[in-house]
Amino acid sequence: MDAGSLPLGLALSPDGNSAVLLLNGFREQGVQVIDRQSGKAGDVFPIAGAFIGVAFSPDGKTLAASGGNSDAVYLFSWHDGRVWLTDSIVLAKKPPKSDGTRYPAGLAWSRSGALLFVAENLADSLAVVNVGNRQVIQRFPTERYPYGVVVAGDGSVYVSAWGGSTVSTFIDGGGGALIPTGRITVGRHPSAMALNADGSRLYVASASTDRVAVVDTRRRAVVTELLDPPPAGPGEGSTPDAVAVSSDGTRLFVAEADNNAVAVFDLSAATSGVRSAAGRDKLVGRIPVGWYPSAIAARGDTLVVVNAKGRGTLANPGGPYPGMPSSKVPASYTLGMLNGTVSTIAGAMGDSLSLALPTARVAKANGWDIPRTAAKYPPFEHVIYIIKENRTFDQVLSDVPNVDGDTSLQFFPRSASPNHHALAERFGAYDRFFVNAEVSADGHNWSDAAYAADYVEKTVGLMYGDQGRDYDYEGANRGWGKPAVDDVNEPASGYLWNAAARAGITYRDYGEFTTADTENRGTPQAPFYSPNKGVLEGHVNTTYPGFNSEIRDQYRMDVWMKDFREWERTGVMPALVTMTLPNDHTSGLRAGAPSPRAAFADNDLALGRLVDALSHSKFWKNTVVFVVEDDAQNGPDHVDSHRSVMLAISAYSHGGVQHRFTNTTDVIATIVEVLHLGSLSQFDFYGRPLRAAFGDSADLTPYTAIVPAQSLDELNPPAKTSSRSGRPLDLSAADRADEDDFNRELWLALKGPDLPYPGVRRMSALEAARDR
Repeated sequence: MDAGSLPLGLALSPDGNSAVLLLNGFREQGVQVIDRQSGKAGDVFPIAGAFIGVAFSPDGKTLAASGGNSDAVYLFSWHDGRVWLTDSIVLAKKPPKSDGTRYPAGLAWSRSGALLFVAENLADSLAVVNVGNRQVIQRFPTERYPYGVVVAGDGSVYVSAWGGSTVSTFIDGGGGALIPTGRITVGRHPSAMALNADGSRLYVASASTDRVAVVDTRRRAVVTELLDPPPAGPGEGSTPDAVAVSSDGTRLFVAEADNNAVAVFDLSAATSGVRSAAGRDKLVGRIPVGWYPSAIAARGDTLVVVNAKGRGTLANPGGPYPGMPSSKVPASYTLGMLNGTVSTIAGAMGDSLSLALPTARVAKANGWDIPRTAAKYPPFEHVIYIIKENRTFDQVLSDVPNVDGDTSLQFFPRSASPNHHALAERFGAYDRFFVNAEVSADGHNWSDAAYAADYVEKTVGLMYGDQGRDYDYEGANRGWGKPAVDDVNEPASGYLWNAAARAGITYRDYGEFTTADTENRGTPQAPFYSPNKGVLEGHVNTTYPGFNSEIRDQYRMDVWMKDFREWERTGVMPALVTMTLPNDHTSGLRAGAPSPRAAFADNDLALGRLVDALSHSKFWKNTVVFVVEDDAQNGPDHVDSHRSVMLAISAYSHGGVQHRFTNTTDVIATIVEVLHLGSLSQFDFYGRPLRAAFGDSADLTPYTAIVPAQSLDELNPPAKTSSRSGRPLDLSAADRADEDDFNRELWLALKGPDLPYPGVRRMSALEAARDR
């Protein structure tokens, strides 16, 4: 059953005939009702910034939905499969057009229906609401980013903390009040929860560690942990993000967001609290569902599963075009394409034998059944890993001979990208490279960690849709310049730098996960670029700028070149070098800024200079350079919105066009094999390393950088804009600008006023493209 944009919340109607979803996507947020009999999706009742929480009252007549950025909870009357908005509960007054400060997330009703308990995700608190007079009567602190709320039959209340490690607990104090009773440590970043029927067991998901903690609520202690990692590799990558208990309490169902599956556990008597339970607390099978399951409910022998990303993305030859109503044309911006689905699974209480076939399907779909073979590479001792910003394959390399390219979508021809073209033609053009990410927020996680945590996946649409979320990514929480002690978005295995530190190899970073510090250790004229991660302390060039479109990539390359010359002098070069080279992002048509083609030419020449210097050095014979885009959101592509540019450059690299499928985590799989780092997640562990990209013999012929014909000094005119809103573009950090306005400006600058901005056409899905 098809649904709207990124559904994360699910409530089954009292009669079980309807699934009520809470949509939390870039394109739309609100309540949507799915008729389970017909599969028909109803209209969306819009709620700006709606976030996760949706629940029916005990009498089944009222539906509550969390308003997220509105700092309110909305109440709907429910009758005959339809909802009517009746009222709202204001958690905090806020001026018009301002963002929410409390951001209600998970919620639950009291047994009587007189109270609502609301997790205030950005206020780190639990709000207790008197439904009768619509007033907040109590507030209690929780750990950071409270997520879910559940209520037991005895009135006890439990609140998980997405950015912490505990569940806050409360008891019914009588007279409509709660009494806090402390916190139970359950493991890193707990989110979704479920109680068994008598409230004696609380199941708590920890998505980034592939674990579900089982709490004996009477003893207030974790009695066991249920593990659902892939068959081998690191314990990260299944992403358990929703849980449901069978009606008899003997089986637990776990939505595995990154396995696109539901894991089934048979529970023991001690774990379940059910004397007749005979399981062994082991995963007995998996059931395939859609892309990124995010919510689950069990009713009898049937499961209802909400898949946040549903059927996947498409080609987007019309380019990024957010904001167009989905009822009129299909959205073609990569985040806007993410429409959910609902899966219904009958026979969920079947035995392990009946689960064997679906379990095998999950294994095959995830590549777990492919035998791992020994790695063989040229004598590489160094990896230089360059991460650029937001371009599709068609925008840059669609005119390379023999590639699958649509040159009508090319923005940056050879005149602006001669080095990209020359490097692709000499070392290999990969026209089936796809980024794992949708945008930069998850893109830098995928590019540096081979994994994106559930936090970024569930909040990125709201943040990019201007719905009151901070850019809590790349090491920042609740604003730049504030590195988190416990980063809500950090993968449990960390990043490539953590892997390098564990392996005891040398590493140095240039601009990735850094913030300009002009107050404590620098000046506005000479910023000090501080690392956002402790593992990078002492391993960052503090003069190398991160994302800042006002600083040329030529300057970045000058900074790097100074270090490189010193490595040449000493004969010692770090084993792992990571680098951001961001100016292919461009500044659009911002008055007085470099024109888009000038910005790309700057980026192109910087890349060419690096390969030129390396290939003329003693390190050329034992170094490999990987170049990727963190995402492909800023342009069109006729194959898929995720298809992008990747280069694998070394003296051993094959030339020509490479049609093999590969993605971001395959690149990381190659890096960790070359440097013997150990895998970060299931995605690089089960990845498809680029072993075949390299031959046995080296061609040590140096590369000479090409100066683009496009002038690097060309500036945009003083004050013209194609922005429909008329507002200036926000280019203070990556992905802050309105993407539709930004891409219209690029189109005008690069294609001219006589060629109309493309319309939107529906094309084949990524999976169809892979089967060509």
